[in-house]
Amino acid sequence: MKKREIYADLRCVPPVIIRVDGRNFKNTLIRLNFEKPYDKRFASAMADAVELLFKKSGLSPIFAYMFSDEINFLFQDVSFDGRIEKLDSVIPSFMSSALTMLLKLDEPISFDSRVLPVNFDYIHEYMKWRQREAWRNCISSYGYYTMRLEGLSEADAAAFMMGKKGSHVHDLLFKRGINLSKVPAWQRRGIMVHKDEYEVTGFNPVLNERTTTTRTKVVQNWDVPLFESEEGRLFLNYFILREENLS
Repeated sequence: MKKREIYADLRCVPPVIIRVDGRNFKNTLIRLNFEKPYDKRFASAMADAVELLFKKSGLSPIFAYMFSDEINFLFQDVSFDGRIEKLDSVIPSFMSSALTMLLKLDEPISFDSRVLPVNFDYIHEYMKWRQREAWRNCISSYGYYTMRLEGLSEADAAAFMMGKKGSHVHDLLFKRGINLSKVPAWQRRGIMVHKDEYEVTGFNPVLNERTTTTRTKVVQNWDVPLFESEEGRLFLNYFILREENLS
């Protein structure tokens, strides 16, 4: 029977990105009366769930980049010997459990995931791509829910938005008093969760001298730079190159 586990030995070689997406979250969010198009309570719960994965799962992402119900985990140290069916089941199931607890849900939710083998040079392009998607999501979400508030049905609002260029929607919203360049940065650019280093000063009584120890903590960054910019490139390099040097 063991021979029938035909996908059990599919493995990936790090670095890898594991992208996790919420499945059919719309009804859950409606039932919880979250604000549209964005609700900071939901974004906070997502970020807190990611932070729990850093602290409690035994897994060690370099960082996680998220927007809406999408999370991108970058790994250099891959658990389970890189077995894809393990990574594609443990990570989304952990996220489902964590978010269920944080939102105090009485109905199950689920995530799906996929594994993307990358090299360190490609990470920048991937992150720029996902951040551009976060911006497109911001534009379309504000456009759609603005039309809904103006009385259009779900179908009509979706049809109205179909094929609209981002610049067109941006102008349409601006005429209605919504300046997308002024909405919170996390809505436009996403959120990062990562480990940060800090120093703790103490005293060693054996050596009779002061000591400095470097420790790490998990940080939520709600104001990430634009990855297309030089600042964004340096920001990503800080984590990527640090991990390369440690490996």
